[in-house]
Amino acid sequence: MEQSHLREITLGALLDEAVEKWPDQEAVVYVDRDFRLTYREFGELVDDLAMGLMALGVKKGEKVAVWATNVPYWVALQFATAKIGAVMLTVNTAYRTAELDYLLKQSECENLVLIDGFREIDYLQTAYELIPELKTQERGYLKSKEYPDLKRVFFLGQEKHRGMYSMAEVINLSAVTTEEDFEERQASLDPHDVVNMQYTSGTTGFPKGVQLTHYNIGNNGFWIGENQGFKPGDRLCLPVPLFHCFGCVLGVLAAVNHGTTMVILEGFDPLLVMASVDQEKCTALYGVPTMFIAILEHKLFSKFDYSSLRTGIMAGSPCPVEVMKKVMDKMNMKDITICYGLTEASPVMTQTRMEDSIQCRTETVGRAMPEIEVAIFNPETGDECASGETGEICCRGYNVMKGYYNNPEASNSTIDVDGWLHSGDLGTMDKEGYVAVTGRLKDMIIRGGENIYPREIEEFLYTMEGVLDVQVAGVPSEKYGEQVGAFIILKDGVEMTNQDVIDYCRGQISRYKIPKYITFIDAYPMTASGKIQKYKLRDMAAELYPDA
Repeated sequence: MEQSHLREITLGALLDEAVEKWPDQEAVVYVDRDFRLTYREFGELVDDLAMGLMALGVKKGEKVAVWATNVPYWVALQFATAKIGAVMLTVNTAYRTAELDYLLKQSECENLVLIDGFREIDYLQTAYELIPELKTQERGYLKSKEYPDLKRVFFLGQEKHRGMYSMAEVINLSAVTTEEDFEERQASLDPHDVVNMQYTSGTTGFPKGVQLTHYNIGNNGFWIGENQGFKPGDRLCLPVPLFHCFGCVLGVLAAVNHGTTMVILEGFDPLLVMASVDQEKCTALYGVPTMFIAILEHKLFSKFDYSSLRTGIMAGSPCPVEVMKKVMDKMNMKDITICYGLTEASPVMTQTRMEDSIQCRTETVGRAMPEIEVAIFNPETGDECASGETGEICCRGYNVMKGYYNNPEASNSTIDVDGWLHSGDLGTMDKEGYVAVTGRLKDMIIRGGENIYPREIEEFLYTMEGVLDVQVAGVPSEKYGEQVGAFIILKDGVEMTNQDVIDYCRGQISRYKIPKYITFIDAYPMTASGKIQKYKLRDMAAELYPDA
C-alpha cells in the first residue's frame, strides 16, 4: 500500500484524469439545495470558468483571492484557477476589514472573488469601503489607490453588483477564449508552480502567506485518501471550511484523487450533517473535535442512520480519546483516522491507518505519511530526541511549502538549512514511529521549573462525568511563573464547582498538575477553521486572576 506514488502532475490534469475515469460518478452534491454534478459536468463547469477568467485577462501567476463560505462555485474555482496557472488565495471567512486590507496588500493580490457576507459580516460593504473605486470606475479598468495590484473583483453568484463581474458573465465569456489558447496555457504549467496560497490563521502574530504547489497538495491529497481506503463510490460529507487545508486538500484533493463524491455543506450545522450522512449514505465524515461533540450531544442524534459511515478524519486540534471512542462506536466510524500537520506541510505529515490498534488511533496522531520524514528535535540543542522524549515535531519531504510569500526571514526561521520544517508543536515518537502531540512550544506551562503539558491534563479531565470539553492553559503567576488554568464547558443541565474538579484530580494526577484556576465557560475563542485560540484563553486568565 505504501509504494512510492509521488506524481509530477498539475491539479488540472488530475481533474481531467478523474473526469476520464469516472465521468458518470457524482462529484459534488449539496443536499440542502439539491445541487448535483457528475465528474463530467463538474469538469465542464471548471473549464468554462477557467476560459472565462482567461478571457478577462487573468494571467499565469496572478492571485485570485476567494472570500466565501463553501458555496457550490468554490471547488470549481479551485480547479479553474489551477488550470490557467493562477494562484488561489483562500480567505478566512471570519476576516474583517483590517484583516482583508492586510491580506490584499501583503499578497499583492490581482483578483478578488466574494459572496455577499457571512454571519454578521457584510463582505460587499467591506469591499466597497476598502475599494471605493468599484462604484465609479469601469469594470476591467480598475485602478485602486490602496491596492495598486488589484485588477478585478468578482461576485460569486448570479446577482450584479457595481464594478464586479458575476459568475454567469465569467462563464458566458468562456466562448471568447479558444481551445488552443486554453490548452497552450495548461501546457505551460509546471507541477512545482505555486497553485494555492493560504494565510496562517494568525493564532500568533501577523498571518503569513503559505505558498503551496500542485506537487505539494496533489500528492498529499492522494495519500490522505489512500490511508482512508477511498475509492469510487465512496461519499464524503464535508462540513469543514474549504478555505482551510482541511477542506480543500484533505477533502477535495483526497476525493478527486480517488473518484470519491463530495457531499459539501455551506457551513457546519450538526442537524444538516446528520441528515446529509443519512440521506446520501455517506461513507466518510470530516470534522474538528468540537463538531463531532456537537453531533454526538445533539438531542436528535438517535433519529438518524449512521450505518453507511466507515471512515473519515478528526483533526484541527487535539482529539479527545473519549470522543474518538464514541465516534467509532456510536457513529459506526470504525476506520476513522486522525491527521496531524500544519498548512506549511501541505498540510498532513502524519496520519493513523485503518489497520492501527484502537489505542494507536485514539492516543496518537499516527505515523509519518509515505515519502515524508518526521522527527522530534530538542528545541534547545537541535539534537534528535530519543524514543519517548518530548521535543519539537519536524518534517521533511515533498510536502514542505515553497515558503511564505514575500517573507524570506520567516521562511528561513521555519525551514532550516537541512530542509526540516519546524512545526512549533511539541510531541513524542515511540519506537514504532507513532507520534503523540503534547502541546505547542508556547502552550507548555512551566510552573516553578516543572514542565507541564496541557494535553495530559485535558485528557484526564475529559474522563470526569459532566465535562463536555476542556482546555488547559497557563495563568501568569508572580510566584511560580505560571499556574495551571482549566477552562471547562459542561454538558447541558450539569452543575459543578471548582472544588468538585480539584477533588476529582486529587490522588489521580500530580499535585502540581492540578488546575489552580478553574473557569466554567460556554464556548472557546476559535479561529474560523475551528482551532481553539489558546493564547486568548491565557489572556482571559490573566484578566480573571490578576493576583495569581
